[in-house]
Amino acid sequence: GMAFALLTSVAPIFGLYTSFFPVFLYMCFGTGRHVSTGTFAVVSLMTGSVVEQLVPSPLEMNASLSAAAELEAQRIGVASAVALLSGIIMLCMFSLQLGFLSTYLSEPIVKAFTSAAAFHVTVSQLQNMLGLRLPRHTGTFSLFRTLGSVVENLPHTNMAELVISLVCLAVLVPVKEINIRYRKRLRTPIPVEILTVIIATGVAFASSLDTNYKIEIVGHIPAGSLILNSLIPRFPKPKLPTLSTFPDIAGDTVAITFVGYAVSVSLAMIYADKHGYSIHPNQELLAHGISNTVSSFFTCFPSSATLATTNILESAGGHTQLSGLFTSLVVLVVLLLIGPLFYFLPKMVWVVTWLSVVVLNVDLGLAIGVVFSMMTVICRTQRAGCSVLGRASNTEIYRPLEKHSKCYEVPGVKILTYNGPIYYGNRNFFREEMSRLLGLTPEKIRSWEKARKALEKREGETTVNTVVGLSNDPLN
Repeated sequence: GMAFALLTSVAPIFGLYTSFFPVFLYMCFGTGRHVSTGTFAVVSLMTGSVVEQLVPSPLEMNASLSAAAELEAQRIGVASAVALLSGIIMLCMFSLQLGFLSTYLSEPIVKAFTSAAAFHVTVSQLQNMLGLRLPRHTGTFSLFRTLGSVVENLPHTNMAELVISLVCLAVLVPVKEINIRYRKRLRTPIPVEILTVIIATGVAFASSLDTNYKIEIVGHIPAGSLILNSLIPRFPKPKLPTLSTFPDIAGDTVAITFVGYAVSVSLAMIYADKHGYSIHPNQELLAHGISNTVSSFFTCFPSSATLATTNILESAGGHTQLSGLFTSLVVLVVLLLIGPLFYFLPKMVWVVTWLSVVVLNVDLGLAIGVVFSMMTVICRTQRAGCSVLGRASNTEIYRPLEKHSKCYEVPGVKILTYNGPIYYGNRNFFREEMSRLLGLTPEKIRSWEKARKALEKREGETTVNTVVGLSNDPLN
């Protein structure tokens, strides 16, 4: 949660809030038994782009405490407004029963989107790994503009932060591979992430890295108290997000809503199929809509299902939504007791996540993927295969004749198969294919039509002559 708060351009404490309130709410309303909700890299990155557009980060962090607090309040106000509007959109979609829209995000789109999204998240965190303080680029081609800024400022790299980043990666990546390769032998996976955080925090505290080497650390994280009367005020008091930003964030929020819902439903469906139960897309709209709407009043940014924690939850043996209660309790302990211990945690230690779209911005890249996928479906249905079926010897099995030479046609019958739906978009193609396979060329059709009319005319004349002959019969 704290790591993804960096992607959202807000303070780490708001990542903890977003890892608590939405999880509890989804547990009450969601249908995905193995789904873990909270902060998600792609949604956080897209929300951070909106925050940076409206409240840009100052390059020089030398403002007074009051000015810094005001800036942070404005930024979380925008982020929580995005969450509120996203929740309202989902609730409206639920009332209109639009859960079927998730079907337009096919599996190839979701996989391409989530894998390509890695580059945006990775590049966005390069400046933290190198100890650079650069403006955040948003919009189309932001990936390349960010890379250009990083390359241009490489001479100003903070070597201490770079060394810490490389050491963390050298520990995290191999241990993660060990957990995957030897997961059957290991009773429990090695908790390398939490160990890295603990060790890095201890080293930073003992050696005063923030003052001696100008390393940026997390800073103050407020904590609660064990006494209930003093515990309650420590939680964020409910307050209305910045509603005046709705006109400015509406377009981006629609994209964030669609991405968050699509990823959440896709993830829920994957685990539902794996464990033999079903989910209800419209109920998922309600669950995520309530989660985002209510949590926005507690200074939370948009949430969705998260891939990493869902994998952990499933591998740990979670089978119902109640497992989210345990997750919420862990975050609650962090909020109440452990939060201040993260004060000296170096920010570059959090560079662990990859996900987002390469050339264009995340929302535009996803839109292009959806449109392209729909166009391929339309093209396939417009030109679906049509063939004549033949019967295999001594069986009741029918196969296309052009692919199975040992099959034969039933005498006097033509059996056609069309591998797609028939609708107005492919009616002409279907008619042409049917005519071709049946040998119904325009010339033959015209000649048969003439023959039919001539036959009807002759039959009509024969009938008339017969009637006239009978009327002249003397016996009548």
